[in-house]
Amino acid sequence: MRVHLIKRQTVEDYMRSNASSKAAFEAWLMAIRYADWYQPQDILCTFNSVDILGKGSDRVIFNIGGNSHRMICKYLFGRKVHLFVKWIGTHAEYDKICKRGLQYSISEF
Repeated sequence: MRVHLIKRQTVEDYMRSNASSKAAFEAWLMAIRYADWYQPQDILCTFNSVDILGKGSDRVIFNIGGNSHRMICKYLFGRKVHLFVKWIGTHAEYDKICKRGLQYSISEF
């Protein structure tokens, strides 16, 4: 199924405010444009460095730009795959979120 990115503007805003990430996020956006997923494990076929969170969170962590940036998205499989951007930041910022256990619930956008 095709992927419908919710809050693409959030990704574009992040690219503008973090110019060094632009090429990596553009490559990520291009990859999801052509992705064809039917179950969460299919995300690994497109991005082999993702982390699919457990605990019923329906969330995935994308490692972007050689793991310089992280993006937390919630996924919903239906007629399409809806991918909701929940948080974007640097790897160091993500580590702080993880120490507090917020990767399962954070919703900044």
